[in-house]
Amino acid sequence: MSQGVVKVYDPTTGIGVVVVDADRSEVMLRPGSLKGSIFRTLRQGQRVVFDIEQVDGQRFAHTVRFGADGH
Repeated sequence: MSQGVVKVYDPTTGIGVVVVDADRSEVMLRPGSLKGSIFRTLRQGQRVVFDIEQVDGQRFAHTVRFGADGH
């Protein structure tokens, strides 16, 4: 489980970027990243908790949850 801040998110496409707290790296949000979460959209600067999966060398956030505690 990782924590971070939404850098950018486009609700139309479902694509965005989250900055990971631990190392300031960026992970992508892709269409479907919010599936299974309470979120329907995200806003810049919003704190989120998420899991990271790696596909073909690219890191993606998934199972995005609220804030610093995952609730």
